[in-house]
Amino acid sequence: MTYLAKPKLHHPSLQPNQLGFTRRDYEGAISTLCAGCGHDSISAALIQACYQLDLPPHRIAKLSGIGCSSKTPTYFLGASHGFNSVHGRMPSVLTGANLANRDLIYLGVSGDGDSASIGLGQFAHLMRRGVNMTYIVENNGVYGLTKGQFSATSDRGSKSKKGAINADEAIDMAALALQLGATFVARSFSGDKTQLVPLIEAALSHQGTAFIDCISPCVAFNNHVGSTKSFDYVREHNEAVNFLDVITPRAEITTEYDEGAVQEVTQHDGSVLRLRKLAGDYDVNDRIAAMRFLAEHHAQGEIVTGLLFVDPEPEDLHVHIKTVPTPLKELNETALCPGSAALAKLNASLR
Repeated sequence: MTYLAKPKLHHPSLQPNQLGFTRRDYEGAISTLCAGCGHDSISAALIQACYQLDLPPHRIAKLSGIGCSSKTPTYFLGASHGFNSVHGRMPSVLTGANLANRDLIYLGVSGDGDSASIGLGQFAHLMRRGVNMTYIVENNGVYGLTKGQFSATSDRGSKSKKGAINADEAIDMAALALQLGATFVARSFSGDKTQLVPLIEAALSHQGTAFIDCISPCVAFNNHVGSTKSFDYVREHNEAVNFLDVITPRAEITTEYDEGAVQEVTQHDGSVLRLRKLAGDYDVNDRIAAMRFLAEHHAQGEIVTGLLFVDPEPEDLHVHIKTVPTPLKELNETALCPGSAALAKLNASLR
């Protein structure tokens, strides 16, 4: 039997933040993801960031789509508002909620399949409109819920669990966000909590569209190809009376390295990620330079991490379309229906 509910009792020595909440108050249900999944590390970073920022949980709205990544809002901020939308449509639902109630802090969690494939159009228009939110893509390069097919962010030449070689060019979500006008763009690694937590804190504090592309290794679809001890091999050569689906628990992949350094991170299947952390003198206010920097290091086989770009004077969707300061959901009938004189004035302005 599996128990997903956490006990409500807190240890008396847990340190409260300025609101009187402990870190436990920002947690959710117990994760049902594979042991060692990078997504759980991102959930832990979100919990830590919200706790350290002293954010009231009831003022946060977390939204997601479909996929392993979109399950994760269940595992953090259990006392916050939540909406799990259909595949790829989280940006539309979040945009509508933001227009109706601008007073909430909006957090969108998605995956590379959810955002870079079926939801790519939704992602693009949210970025260009400047919706005030934090958008996190938990990027593992595969469709984890449907047995590890390549996603649109899989690198050309990468090999799947089944041995197939990806012949398609990858979509760089961070580069796309830069091109589409996001006012805060960053990339991190799920196992680098030292870097990820401050990036999430900065994104949640940003008054505009903040995007974080977080590389998050999948532990379920990298069994060693050719091994007679792999689950795939045993499954294919075993005449069983029933079918068991088992995923071996793996150790969480973590790393920590200095600014400006390159760190090679070996994954469970033996493949290597080459992470380059931005140097301290990197100019985060130059959008064109950020796009060029990404392209140059991609050509060298490196994944750049850190704060890539931030607009020091961002404007969000409400500024663009000149909505009233009062959240639309709080407007009364008089404000919504100002009368025939106001309508006549509006019509005259359109002639």
